[in-house]
Amino acid sequence: MIRKNSRDMLKHKLIHPKINEVLGRAGHHAKILIADGNYPASSKKGPCAELVSLNLAPGVVSCAQVLEALLSAVPIDRVNTMMYPPDDPYTLDSDPPCWDEFRQILRAAGLPLALEPIDKWDFYKAVETSDHVLTIQTGDQQRFANLLLSIGVRLD
Repeated sequence: MIRKNSRDMLKHKLIHPKINEVLGRAGHHAKILIADGNYPASSKKGPCAELVSLNLAPGVVSCAQVLEALLSAVPIDRVNTMMYPPDDPYTLDSDPPCWDEFRQILRAAGLPLALEPIDKWDFYKAVETSDHVLTIQTGDQQRFANLLLSIGVRLD
């Protein structure tokens, strides 16, 4: 598709060269981890996963900002979150606040996807598979803001 009167080289919001490179090599079922600032990104990753550090300062860049950019660039068919432990004193009555923001971003992108929580320790195991191709470490300070995205099939 050729867009007239457009000066944009890319047709999506994502401009980070390394992230675009990894996504270009990834295929269906590949996993992308958007990690919050507390995630142990150097030790909890797949054997072939690339690590891109965007954690400039606390809160900069956020997981929500990365999610929005990624959704503009690659089809996603599953979104897993790290489930808080049942005895967590900060989340006993509701989901972490960042999950509502993630849901809003998914809706705005027109994706009928639900967040699928995975127990914290099982989440680490899910990330450590050979399907994990990329971790994007953010400076997000919100608790349980980690997202594990599965790449879907491009239909157009």
